[in-house]
Amino acid sequence: MMTTPDKPQGNGEDPKDPLAELFAKLMGGEGLEGVDPAEIAKAAGLPNDPAILQQMFQQVQSMMTSSAGEGPVNWQLAHDHARRTAAMSSDPSVSAVQNREVDEALRLGELWLDNVTDFPSTGLIGRGWSRAEWIEATMGTWRRLTEPVANSVATALSTAISEQLPEEMKGMLGGATSMLQNMGGAIFGMQLGAAIGALSGEVVSASDIGVPLVDLEMALLPANVAKFGDGLGLPESDVRLYLAVREAAHARLFMHVPWLRGHLLGTIEDYARGIHIDVSKIEELAREVDPRNPESIQEALQGGVFMPEKTPQQDAALAKLETALALVEGWVDELTAAATDGVLPSAPALREAVRRRRATGGPAEHAFASLVGLELRPRRLRDAAQLWASLKQERGVSGRDAIWNHPDLLPTAEDLDDPTGFSARRSAAEALDTEVDAALEKLFAGGFDEHGAEVQREDQGTEPGEGTGRPNGPSDQSGSGQGGSEGGGPEEGSPRDRKDDGGEGPKAGH
Repeated sequence: MMTTPDKPQGNGEDPKDPLAELFAKLMGGEGLEGVDPAEIAKAAGLPNDPAILQQMFQQVQSMMTSSAGEGPVNWQLAHDHARRTAAMSSDPSVSAVQNREVDEALRLGELWLDNVTDFPSTGLIGRGWSRAEWIEATMGTWRRLTEPVANSVATALSTAISEQLPEEMKGMLGGATSMLQNMGGAIFGMQLGAAIGALSGEVVSASDIGVPLVDLEMALLPANVAKFGDGLGLPESDVRLYLAVREAAHARLFMHVPWLRGHLLGTIEDYARGIHIDVSKIEELAREVDPRNPESIQEALQGGVFMPEKTPQQDAALAKLETALALVEGWVDELTAAATDGVLPSAPALREAVRRRRATGGPAEHAFASLVGLELRPRRLRDAAQLWASLKQERGVSGRDAIWNHPDLLPTAEDLDDPTGFSARRSAAEALDTEVDAALEKLFAGGFDEHGAEVQREDQGTEPGEGTGRPNGPSDQSGSGQGGSEGGGPEEGSPRDRKDDGGEGPKAGH
């Protein structure tokens, strides 16, 4: 049972509870005096059920004493909180009928895609996932993508907490640095878990966000597919089939372009590694938030207090990532439109619905962006789709898909600005590369030696063969063995002597 701090519990004969003093320093000087814990729980979005609250407090206590050797972030806590968040709304297990419907839709989608791309079928079995199953399948990748940010946030939080402690408490805590680090990791872990859990209620497939969170999997989330179709006025089977074609297109791309998954994840990791958390913002929150005003706490948490500060380098990395995501989503969008053309009458309406959804993002997507400073939305999906359509007209299906052969061939943000001019720019660049390659090949083959030797002889004032020991004229064949005068003058009978003296050069030693 929760108690207010005006009656300290378990602090022996100490007149003041050290924990209450800690909260006093963190929360503006008055600690939790006069604060209704139920109001704080309500503002933080915590459940009112005492049993659930007790369970959460036990988990937090366990986390606070966990080994720091596992890193500053408690990923088990993030995982558990994600599962609890997903379970707050209805998350039934996928039935056998739903599994069969998903597999059939994905198989039909694969058949349609055979006609519009050179990438062969994946041969994967389609699966239906619950939201909890999506969390289990993707949590490892989420950890990989967010760990650099999580470590930075955890360190910043522990630093801010320790800076707010009075000197006497710092001495009392002594070597409790790891505990403070765990505290920071717990706060971020719970926030991250909540964001991932909320995201599980919005994604419709394994690859819905454009980033390959799973490898060699094709899956739809039937509950979220039905949720997406609400209000569209279209048959649920049409919605499921269209989304299945998109999922199958994603799977083909990532399976048959083996470097692409690592390229995207690596770009995100490069971005995340350079993130810096502004500790002063966290310290300011600790000083200014009034714990007696639940609305102020809620506003602070919703304001993205932990959002990382972006540097120019981070902005450049983010622009690169957005371009890559747009290219993936644009290719999938164009392929899905071509595959469903003439066989799924509702496809144009569904294409527009998907585009609007991808452009705006849902609440959970925005929450994730405010937490780690990373938006996983392809802002330029329409431009990228136009680029792929233009390439198909100019080069055909094989020429379009050949762009994925190497990351250096991928279009850039400039190409998205002018999709129809991509081929002309690429042809000009290739022509220049060809000229440079030809020049280098000629250089390595010695094609420029003759010209270089002439320039060197002119600089030194010598003639071909001079000073090399090779015969230059008739006098060299006389067997005299003299290569020149003792004073280093020109050789007898050299062409220059004949030119200057009418063909009668000076005698050796003359």
